[in-house]
Amino acid sequence: MLSIFRKTPLYGARITLVSPRERQLYSAMLPGIIAGHYRRQEAEIDVAGLAEMAYGEFVQGSIARIDLERRCAVLHDGREIDYDYLSLNVGSTIDRSVPGAEHALAAKPFEEFVDGLDRERRIAVVGAGAAGAEIAMALRWRGAAVTLYSGSPSLPGRLARRAARAMRRGGVDFRPGMAVDAIEAGPVIHAGTSRQEFDRVILTTGAIALPWLRDSGLQCDEQGFVLVGDTLQAASHPEVFAVGDCAALEGIPKSGVYAVRQGETLARTFAKLVRAEAPEEYRPQRRALLILTCGAKRAIAHWGNWRAEGWWVWRWKDWIDRRWLKSVN
Repeated sequence: MLSIFRKTPLYGARITLVSPRERQLYSAMLPGIIAGHYRRQEAEIDVAGLAEMAYGEFVQGSIARIDLERRCAVLHDGREIDYDYLSLNVGSTIDRSVPGAEHALAAKPFEEFVDGLDRERRIAVVGAGAAGAEIAMALRWRGAAVTLYSGSPSLPGRLARRAARAMRRGGVDFRPGMAVDAIEAGPVIHAGTSRQEFDRVILTTGAIALPWLRDSGLQCDEQGFVLVGDTLQAASHPEVFAVGDCAALEGIPKSGVYAVRQGETLARTFAKLVRAEAPEEYRPQRRALLILTCGAKRAIAHWGNWRAEGWWVWRWKDWIDRRWLKSVN
């Protein structure tokens, strides 16, 4: 959204961007950082710079709560930021409900995850969605012995089968249908009757809402994500908008591909609101491209009923990611 305001300034409005870091990792390039295909600096978004170029104010911090009656966001350090309209794109966090999760490293926030990684030799990854599969293959590519535990399938059928073949071909010990029951100090994984010790356990389990969002007073779904309508306005508070992982919109999966389109819609909406016009409706694409990287410079593409795999798919994804980063930095 801010990249659009950089090109087309939002006259008549004051924009404040609150973010915990001046620079943030681009999630799509995270597996490439782990595998060693990118330097960290190549995959970072200059958030503070982007806010400045969009003629906005950057505030480094994180939200502790929202005062919906006063229309005020309260930060952890006590600072308060008033708003007429609030746009939430705060993402999600990792489900840490497995007993002993404190003995594992969560894949989010990405910056803390990358900082916490070392050259461990024996690594367990818990959760075999797209993130789990990509991280497992990236870690294997850089030399670790990796075991991936999966309680239930979370990828489309044919894509899941291709991913499983790619993992086994790359040397990942993939254990489908094997849910982790507990993690104990060591760390040690308990899965059914199996007990295995590792140097590191990584959680890539399902996304859950940030606790303060669930307790915000906004109408949320059962998982704590903000319920929004076609205009991306919160169902209970129309002055609040939510996009990306933190939003719950019927029929829309939590994917960066959809989040980008939502951001574009929101930029047009705020331009209309400044002119006292009605918000724009979000129209999602019918199908979204999903590209799964495979550790080496190889990837799997999935779009509707079409699938492809090979080195050229990785090159294609690399071009897409670098082009997008260039557009926002």
